[in-house]
Amino acid sequence: MPQDQDLRRALIEGLCDAGGFFFGALAGWWIGRAFGFDVVGAAGYGFDQMVGLLFVLVGCGLGRWASQTLKGRLLGGPTR
Repeated sequence: MPQDQDLRRALIEGLCDAGGFFFGALAGWWIGRAFGFDVVGAAGYGFDQMVGLLFVLVGCGLGRWASQTLKGRLLGGPTR
């Protein structure tokens, strides 16, 4: 049954990474909008859109960090 364990591990890793990026970006976008920096709010890219994009990127990074922590707990060991 090693293939089943490998499949389970790959599924957990993929879902944790995808969820971390997605929900982190979504949270960054919501926080940026709350502060008035909406990356998709207006045509073109000005200062407000660039700051909004930074919120999304920081959210992606923090979401990925959180997903690595969750992945380590689910798989019972250190992650890369």
